[in-house]
Amino acid sequence: MLRLGTRGSPLARAQADIVRRALEDRHPGLRVDVVVIRTSGDRTDRGPLAPAGLKGLFVKEIEDALVAGDVDLGVHSMKDMPAHLAPGLVIGAVPARAPAHEVLIRVGEGGIEGLAPGARVGTSSVRRRAQLLARRRDLDVIPLRGNVDTRLRRWREGAVEAILLAAAGLERLGIVEPRARALPVEEFLPPVGQGALALECREGDEVTRRLLAGVEEAAAAAAVAAERAFLAGIGGDCNTPLAAHATVAGGRVTLRAMVTDLDGTRWLEDHEAAPVERADALGRALAGRLLAAGAADILGR
Repeated sequence: MLRLGTRGSPLARAQADIVRRALEDRHPGLRVDVVVIRTSGDRTDRGPLAPAGLKGLFVKEIEDALVAGDVDLGVHSMKDMPAHLAPGLVIGAVPARAPAHEVLIRVGEGGIEGLAPGARVGTSSVRRRAQLLARRRDLDVIPLRGNVDTRLRRWREGAVEAILLAAAGLERLGIVEPRARALPVEEFLPPVGQGALALECREGDEVTRRLLAGVEEAAAAAAVAAERAFLAGIGGDCNTPLAAHATVAGGRVTLRAMVTDLDGTRWLEDHEAAPVERADALGRALAGRLLAAGAADILGR
């Protein structure tokens, strides 16, 4: 038996079920029990943000349960993972990745450029805010938090004219929204790890690590490794508008990354490619290049 720890939100539970089924299909006879754990992020989804933002708030209690031995595996949205994990824990596997792009949900035709002057767009992501304002200085970006259903409901009620959501979340929840318009990653860069899942376990738990290896996808793992190496190298947090997205083809990983200020007025972006076995080095090198080009000043260092 494998005990799988997860948050209790509808999306988290859907993701946990994807992992549970994959593990049980890959290892006939294995039983995976899902353990729901309430995290700090769940308790603060309607209040003000913590000073350091939300990154880490959705994983801490699950990591505590792993360290204590109460669960064997934690399933997280990779984009929620801090650059550095708790001591003794590792990402044991990265399964196949869902689409990483964002969607704009609005009434009417067109994408971001088609929004009416001064339109209210709901998001609490500093990354989304910066990229929106870089394209449309006139937009009124309204803080909007909560799970996917909550944000969709607020949009339908007219609290805002448009919202931005991750395509992966809609897909995993089985939500088909006719008014959703895909924003290609080339035009609107997603956060590190979007669309990917992190299967976290104890570093010394060889039994669990062998089980998790059976559901890893090599291309997804290499892409995420490059993105997370960039995150660690750049030293950003949830209050830093930064983004990175990697793709793998022909044995090479291509990474594109950006750092901006909060209003999208100062914008640094770069890309590079390397063999997949050098994914970590690629992420660190691109972070170093952006820091040298002025990202350190944007980050206030």
